[in-house]
Amino acid sequence: MRISFIPLFLLLLPLLEIAGFVVVGREIGALATVGLVILSSVAGSLLLRHQGFGVMTRVRTEMDAGRDPSRQLAHGAMIVLAAILLIIPGFITDIFAILLLLPPVRDLAWRLLKNRIVMATSFSSGFSARRRDNVIDLDDTDYSRDDYPNRPDHNSPWRRLKND
Repeated sequence: MRISFIPLFLLLLPLLEIAGFVVVGREIGALATVGLVILSSVAGSLLLRHQGFGVMTRVRTEMDAGRDPSRQLAHGAMIVLAAILLIIPGFITDIFAILLLLPPVRDLAWRLLKNRIVMATSFSSGFSARRRDNVIDLDDTDYSRDDYPNRPDHNSPWRRLKND
């Protein structure tokens, strides 16, 4: 029987964060502790805003070069997760966020997780390469104007309206 520690961790995390607030508040004071929490939240929101565009440009560069963008996508997802962890008030989540911001830690996490993650990608260089399957290919014998000899169809939406 396999036991998952994630629900237990999620239940204990708020208690650990409160204990962290008490320990840090005792050392540097309550006002400085609140200032650190606000500063980390602002840093996380700025990082989230800035890295969103950066990830997209790195993925586009990989795709334009014809390489697989999955590593860049994974690194971008980890940076976004780090930014969200910085926004969450607490020092333990901030420590995990700072670790995720380090490229060697992200590389290690990618090496450990890439065999468990399936990236279903179908990418091409641009939007114009998208194929449309609703094309009707006709031969010369399939259609001729002689089938409709000079009789306008009054029910047709393509008929010409005369300005009298």
